[in-house]
Amino acid sequence: MKIEDLRPAVGAKKRRKIVGRGPGSGHGKTSTRGHKGQMSRTGKGITPGFEGGQMPLIRKMPKRGFNKRPTKGYHIVNFEKLAKLKKQSSITPDLLKEKGIIKGPVNFVKILGDGQINVPITIKAHAFSKTAREKITSVGGKCEIID
Repeated sequence: MKIEDLRPAVGAKKRRKIVGRGPGSGHGKTSTRGHKGQMSRTGKGITPGFEGGQMPLIRKMPKRGFNKRPTKGYHIVNFEKLAKLKKQSSITPDLLKEKGIIKGPVNFVKILGDGQINVPITIKAHAFSKTAREKITSVGGKCEIID
């Protein structure tokens, strides 16, 4: 047997279907798409979930529940929670996270004035409420806004 005598097995190599090249090819005129109908047209065709004109199952099913928009790490801290941090001269969002007052990612911290504050403290946060700012400054503390 010589190398030029080798041939692939019968049926192993298939000829590619060539469509739209006239009547002599056997796949001319409609190019194997048939006559009329949805699949014979050019364009997008059938979208996922299309059920031939009847009401799709996804639209028949009842809609249930409500999905809350995910929060982006906004935290509100009251003076009641800050009272747990005893003997701190300055309070920052990193310190609040370290002590476990804030859980999750820290993107924005706002200090609210609910509760009492007796010691002058420097608090660094992204925002302060009006009452919180008044209480901190009346005791002799400072409000520093972080950008």
